[in-house]
Amino acid sequence: ACIELIKDQKPSVIGFQEAKYTDQWLVLKTALADNYDGWGVDRDNGADNPKNGETMGILYDKKKVKKIDGGTFWLSTTPDEVSKSWNSACNRTATWGIFEHIATGEKFCYINTHLDHVGKVAQREGLALICRRFAEIVPVGMPAFLTADFNAVTSDPIFEPLNAEMLDAREVAPETDRRGTFNGWGKADSVIDHIFFRGAEAHSFKVLRDKNYGAPYISDHYPVVLEAEI
Repeated sequence: ACIELIKDQKPSVIGFQEAKYTDQWLVLKTALADNYDGWGVDRDNGADNPKNGETMGILYDKKKVKKIDGGTFWLSTTPDEVSKSWNSACNRTATWGIFEHIATGEKFCYINTHLDHVGKVAQREGLALICRRFAEIVPVGMPAFLTADFNAVTSDPIFEPLNAEMLDAREVAPETDRRGTFNGWGKADSVIDHIFFRGAEAHSFKVLRDKNYGAPYISDHYPVVLEAEI
């Protein structure tokens, strides 16, 4: 069902959270290889090999954009090695890329991450680290995007450093959607998946939860989508 949704929606770039490396990530990459390429590492060993830890992988449409640069860092005090810090329950990573939009030559940065589900300090410090990395990675004036399962609503104080740097797509898009994103396989309905951006014009923000792609739920979270112009 995930594969059918991606084929139907045709995103330029898409970020995954909790994708098991062997059972999910490699299956998605293989099934979509005609149009998509991407990268991601196992958060528990830092390797691009068939282990089965979670990855925060990114896929991109090879016909729409090309990868210029990219990598992974850990949300910790030692971000360039496999690690966790503060009160994080799990290793948490962020996957980033610099892309060029083929039709126009415009470049943009995209970071995809998953904040800890337990540690509030880890959530706050992880977001602060991401903001610092954006400052290091993104040249002045380049559009930038951040997607995540943040495990928090945007009124949470952890978003203060991010709100100083980027816009909440759900709040600023002229066509928007405030429906729940975490469904818990039908047992929940909370809004904890968000998209932030800067240097672009938001056209629409949507939670994809209306169409059946072959399963009642494609995941315990619904996808969130931003259509934007750079």
